[in-house]
Amino acid sequence: MQISGVSAVVTGGASGLGLATATRLVERGAHVVVLDLPTSNGEAVAKELGERAHFVAGDVRSADDAARAVATAAAQAPLRIAVNCAGLGKGGRTVGRDGTPYALEDFEFVIGVNLVGTFNVLRLAAAEMARTEEVDGERGVIINTASAAAYEGQIGQCAYSASKAGIVGMTLPIARDLAAAKIRVMTIAPGLFSTPLLNRKPQEFLDALGAQVPHPSRLGDPTEYAHLALAIVENPMLNGETIRLDGAIRMSPK
Repeated sequence: MQISGVSAVVTGGASGLGLATATRLVERGAHVVVLDLPTSNGEAVAKELGERAHFVAGDVRSADDAARAVATAAAQAPLRIAVNCAGLGKGGRTVGRDGTPYALEDFEFVIGVNLVGTFNVLRLAAAEMARTEEVDGERGVIINTASAAAYEGQIGQCAYSASKAGIVGMTLPIARDLAAAKIRVMTIAPGLFSTPLLNRKPQEFLDALGAQVPHPSRLGDPTEYAHLALAIVENPMLNGETIRLDGAIRMSPK
């Protein structure tokens, strides 16, 4: 899939993995719509990225917000790329040390943003892609973001791991669903990456975390995620699979 001259929607594009991906797409000539929360710095990010970048304030769980992002992208150029990076976690044991069960509303919140939000944007982007003209045997590419926690969830990650495992689980069936429309679906499962949320921790903690990665023994850089995302877009045989991007780490229980 050619990147230059097409449009893309990147959720969570105001920071971290999403920002790195949006930046690389713009650099490669794509029109990019950043869908992120109204409280994010998405407006400033879009302005810095230049005239081919647009910010849509919204929540990935909202059908209306996601539809606005898709429509905004389609108005710039044919929508052929969607990258779902929006996500969050809310840690807690299934039953806490004080005997309190994990709050059901917290579980539903994490599943809602990470899994339902990903599918919400995916389904609307795919519908728009299916209306575009086929180019070199393709109409579009959708990339979702899971996590190493989908496979080795740690203590306190019941909701987060479930949401990311759901993304892994829906990748192949949706790729099969969309094959007739010539739309590919892939998922990236990052390990330990340097993102704004993680970087709030003390440096000593971050160094110790990076040391757990076999090789390279450090935290991943968001640009490395973006590099893989663009490689997926450009390689037409990558479809229906989840790629771990984790330096060979296998997460310990805690």
